[in-house]
Amino acid sequence: MKILCTICARKGSKGLKNKNIRKIKGKHLIYYTIKQALKSKIFDEIVVSSDSKTILDLSKKYGVQNLILRKKKLARDNSPKIPVIRNCLEEVEKSKKKKFDIIIDLDVTAPLRKISDIKKAFIKLKKEKAPNLFSACNSRRNPYFNAVEWKNGKIKPVINLMKKLTSRQQAPNVFDMNASIYIWTRKALLNFNTVFLNKTAMYIMPEKRSIDIDNEFDFKVVSKFLK
Repeated sequence: MKILCTICARKGSKGLKNKNIRKIKGKHLIYYTIKQALKSKIFDEIVVSSDSKTILDLSKKYGVQNLILRKKKLARDNSPKIPVIRNCLEEVEKSKKKKFDIIIDLDVTAPLRKISDIKKAFIKLKKEKAPNLFSACNSRRNPYFNAVEWKNGKIKPVINLMKKLTSRQQAPNVFDMNASIYIWTRKALLNFNTVFLNKTAMYIMPEKRSIDIDNEFDFKVVSKFLK
């Protein structure tokens, strides 16, 4: 079984400028994900996709040999990520002249994952014979009971969610996708543009390892944990 690791890092970010190359403990943010991928020793190949030559040069410095300069249409603010990962698969298969059975995407902005999380998520995918998997954590606030909306100048509960619920304990358990680990079989990645498939698996991580850096506050919190 051949496994490909994809690491996708755009240069643009509205929430936190240049977040993928911001430094923590003297290392650029992307370093931590690359280090995890290399140390896991489960990947046949690791590839970094970016529209930034700086990011690609740093990735090479940190030990990645497969580098893809991303096309503009795959690097816009509204560009979905699955086509980017699919492009990584197609380009590496073309250059290496071999096919991969499993593709594992590790998000640069979720560096608090452990190597054991990557391995356990992969094991769960195999055990459940799932076409794909994403990582998640227990939601801090339950949208069935805490969700409200601003409508016609008034604050109202989201009725379709909160109907007939009188306490938080009555609400179903819900989870937050933490954007840390995504896994696909080759067939699933090439044929679908969503992570919600029949028999999709979910790997649960603790909240303290599930922070996805989206703004300055997230960056400071993650920095404290990594330090």
